[in-house]
Amino acid sequence: MTRRETVHVGGVPISFLTVGEGGRLVLLLHGTYWSRVWQPVLAGIAAVGLRPVAVDFPGFGRSGGELTVQHASLPCLSAWLLRFLEALGHQGPTMVAGHDIGGGVAQHLMLAEAADVPRVALVNSVMYDSWPVPGIARFRDPAVAAATTSDDVLAARRVSVVKALGRPASEAEIAEYLDPWTDPRVTRSWLALAGAADNRYTQQILPALLKSRTPKLLVWGEDDPFQTIDYAERYAREIPETTLVRIKSAGHIPMENDPNAVARALGEFFAAEG
Repeated sequence: MTRRETVHVGGVPISFLTVGEGGRLVLLLHGTYWSRVWQPVLAGIAAVGLRPVAVDFPGFGRSGGELTVQHASLPCLSAWLLRFLEALGHQGPTMVAGHDIGGGVAQHLMLAEAADVPRVALVNSVMYDSWPVPGIARFRDPAVAAATTSDDVLAARRVSVVKALGRPASEAEIAEYLDPWTDPRVTRSWLALAGAADNRYTQQILPALLKSRTPKLLVWGEDDPFQTIDYAERYAREIPETTLVRIKSAGHIPMENDPNAVARALGEFFAAEG
């Protein structure tokens, strides 16, 4: 059964979803949403003997704390993950999957000298200059962010969630996705993440990616209107040791459209390590 647990990082309660006991750790990273995006595939990943941990970044989902623009960049979030893993009591290699902006964080963690990341999966992830999309980029203007209310963010998140799900959803399901943004602290953290969104962080790592021999898996909803599949196709052509798995009739959160296919792709990829 999926369960939510908490550890403290620097005195801040950090929440994560997990399933099962033991097994090699697979760290699952969200982007502009929260750990809820991984819920449909956790059991499938655990079924092959892995330990999935879907963390909420500080100020997101069910975690405490609050992000600022200064601490919400890809490099800063990547560095924070090392502290989270230490608080989790994890030592040794860490396999990582990232969705959306979380995929950018995953790539930075893979390339960090302080981390041992033997495999990385990117699910409808930011890469190259694919981001920030216009709906996020406008909040890079401090004046726009300052004039944006919690109700504004909640309304915008509703539109985004409905579009990202890529399928009919009940009001209860939409409300579940939106629930964290009813907290102004989470709204401010989301605005910080949007304010720090800068594709220079994915452009600057290209030389290192072109030399990387780490196995990489791209799992992509083919109908994603935000992170379009042509970026994934380019990445698979150019970046060594990369495999692309297409999820048909799926949008930005393919875990919601075809959880079995996504869990199978991730499970097989990460279980092959070692």
